[in-house]
Amino acid sequence: MKSNNPDKKQPNNPLHGVKLADILEFLIDEYGFKKLAERININCFKSNPTYKSCLKFLRTTPWARKKVEELYLESIPKN
Repeated sequence: MKSNNPDKKQPNNPLHGVKLADILEFLIDEYGFKKLAERININCFKSNPTYKSCLKFLRTTPWARKKVEELYLESIPKN
């Protein structure tokens, strides 16, 4: 029987339990919008960027969210 328990550990998923809002906040603090736009070619980072507008765009655009998640995984300190 398959469990839908969200507390169950997912050791092979480093993004498990990490919210998109937290990822975006970390990347903005780490790089700023200008450097994010250089690293990831997404207009929400280039044209009048705000946290709220970027979050809305990333929630509705899977390919962009994937790129942001990949940069996050590259940027977080490794244990």
